[in-house]
Amino acid sequence: MAGEPTASLVVTDITVGGMTCAACVRRVEKKLAKLEGVTATVNLATGLARVSHPAEYAAGDLVTAVEQAGYQAALPAPAEDDADAEETDQDDAEARRERERLLVTALLAVPVLVLSMVPAWQFRNWQWLCFMLAAPVAVWSAWPFHLRALRGLRHSTATMDTLVSLGVVASFSWSVYALFLGGAGETGMRMSFSLVPSASEGMAHLYLEAAVSVPLSVLTGRFLEGRARRGTGEALRSLAELAAKKVSVRDGQGERSIPIERLRVGQIFVVRPGERVATDGRVTEGSSAVDLSLVTGESEPVEVSPGSALVGGAVNAGGLLLVEATAVGADTQLARITRLVTEAQAGKARAQRLADAVAGVFVPVVMAIAVTVLGFWLGAGADPQAALTACVAVLVVACPCALGLATPTALMAATGRGAQLGVLVSGPQTLEALQHVDCVVLDKTGTLTTGDMTVATVTVLPGSFGQDDVVRLAGAVEQGSEHPIGRAVTAYARRKDAAGPLPDVTHFATIPGFGVSGRVDGRTVEVGAPDGELPRALAKALAAAEEAAHTPVLVTVDGRAAALVAVGDLVRPGSYRAVDRLRRLGIRPVLATGDRKAPAEAVAGALGIDEVHARCTPGEKAALVRELKEEGYRVAVVGDGVNDAAALAAADLGIAMGSGADVAIGAADLTLARGDIEALVDAVRLARRTLGTIRANLAWAFGYNVVTVPLAMVGLLDPMFAAAEMSLSSVLVVANSLRLCSWQPSVARGRSHGGALGAKAGVR
Repeated sequence: MAGEPTASLVVTDITVGGMTCAACVRRVEKKLAKLEGVTATVNLATGLARVSHPAEYAAGDLVTAVEQAGYQAALPAPAEDDADAEETDQDDAEARRERERLLVTALLAVPVLVLSMVPAWQFRNWQWLCFMLAAPVAVWSAWPFHLRALRGLRHSTATMDTLVSLGVVASFSWSVYALFLGGAGETGMRMSFSLVPSASEGMAHLYLEAAVSVPLSVLTGRFLEGRARRGTGEALRSLAELAAKKVSVRDGQGERSIPIERLRVGQIFVVRPGERVATDGRVTEGSSAVDLSLVTGESEPVEVSPGSALVGGAVNAGGLLLVEATAVGADTQLARITRLVTEAQAGKARAQRLADAVAGVFVPVVMAIAVTVLGFWLGAGADPQAALTACVAVLVVACPCALGLATPTALMAATGRGAQLGVLVSGPQTLEALQHVDCVVLDKTGTLTTGDMTVATVTVLPGSFGQDDVVRLAGAVEQGSEHPIGRAVTAYARRKDAAGPLPDVTHFATIPGFGVSGRVDGRTVEVGAPDGELPRALAKALAAAEEAAHTPVLVTVDGRAAALVAVGDLVRPGSYRAVDRLRRLGIRPVLATGDRKAPAEAVAGALGIDEVHARCTPGEKAALVRELKEEGYRVAVVGDGVNDAAALAAADLGIAMGSGADVAIGAADLTLARGDIEALVDAVRLARRTLGTIRANLAWAFGYNVVTVPLAMVGLLDPMFAAAEMSLSSVLVVANSLRLCSWQPSVARGRSHGGALGAKAGVR
């Protein structure tokens, strides 16, 4: 996939086959880096190389360079249904071949292991039966290792396959010598079994159990590892499956079904109950509830009506909807989520770069150690069999695989799980930065609040009208208004009026500096800013509204004050709990908004935020971020508007609300897709868990080799057990990463108390 040019550089993705360990990763990266101006990041878990290169290099040049390193390389297939299906079929076929090879190997190897380890079961000429069973294992079962080792030899490189191949060849070759020339082929031969190398007893010792256990253990480990690695990418595949294949469009030709690729922006399509929304759009007709849980992690269905925005991949849980497409193909939110997750999985944490550097010299060092061990044992007068056993054990116990899998598998699992929770990270650097954040600057409107004006309270003058009647009259008059306050009053009236549509309004007029007026059901109704003396009940409501930074709206009927409506910006339900949980995580919350001081302090007071900066321009927000950084804080900024972009870029970590402006999302390192500030808490905790998992994986990968290689050097490790331990080390790393796929926030997300806190919208 070719990316966007950046300062005369182009980013190209290449699929690399045949990599088995971190040494392979290092080798591919070094080979590509030999091209002038080229840098590459290779991911072992995904088999993907992301290459940044000058535009004059064609993609074919990069593919050739990888192939010259001894690996298969190709450009990823186009993102089409047929291509995806073909890729899935290839993956399934590869998994099937691996399983078949493993089953045949097990059937052949198990009798050899049992007879070699249990002397009481060794019948006449048992060794020849074991030889006939072991030969196809050492040749056919281990052939993939031999083949990759030979390829590496042609390119003067060595990988883990080289170690496995040498171990199998050495064990089997010695056994052939022992059978035909060393006396081990004699009828009635018995062979004892020991966990550690021992001197021979007058005849050459057979190592057929090592020759079969090494391929069996490695094939088993890689099969389990492959299944686990496919599990870490399950979330990304689930996102891809949300994309619709067909869509029902409605136009002048009636309703017809077309492939999703033919849908264009502006076309009207139909979403029936139970169907997925084909692409991003806006409802033009109908009302329903849609389930966004699989797309943004939103836990509860969202009500939609004409004018509401819809996200492709959401499930229609209610009535029939007609939707106008607003984005198609790669421009949809689902495509953007998938792209962000894919790009995040291509990155590397700083610790992984160290691991890859170690892995680059790991295999040659291990081979040198094995030769040294063999020479030392022979030079010290040890039995050749014991010396060979120690040498083979060193070759097969060393495991660079775990080093290469430590970070990418954890990152795949974490980014996939984050996407399911509505948290989209741009890469491992984001997780590392998020882990250390200790101060977060929060925008108010659209971040802590919904950004929509909402009716907070309605106070009716006693003895005048019922609340429902007043709301119905006010909502009817405001139908003709385009002001945010008017839309809020009308929306509230429609929700409250169960009798049906609001009544028609006649003689509608906008009164400059006040509001609107009109006649409804034969009454003259005015809705606007309070002016003059009010009855005591409404005066108290006015004072309460101003104290809470609400916008007060007076409703008069036939010239008499009837009610006072307080309109404000609704605080997001999760904001209360989110701010509290951020503080518990040791993160200092700061509110910075372009709004007035009164509403800013009202929101801050309700949420328990002590530091408030109101009337901030974009430049002042960015300056505040720099001041906090100078004080020693590691600052994250959360925002959703154009005015937040500068502060997002200045912060150590920029976090955008998924419902916000594209420029804010573009400047951010992390996006909260579900538009819920509580997702930030989930992101912090997931980042800390992920980095903890990566550290544990690397500690195990390094520690395993530090412990087992010396044990093999001094002869305390049998090759058979060495092979099993080597395979187990990789499986444990992947299994530990896989736990992130089921990670859950400690506090269940749900509705919490909320209120409307708003800024005065001013008179109209």
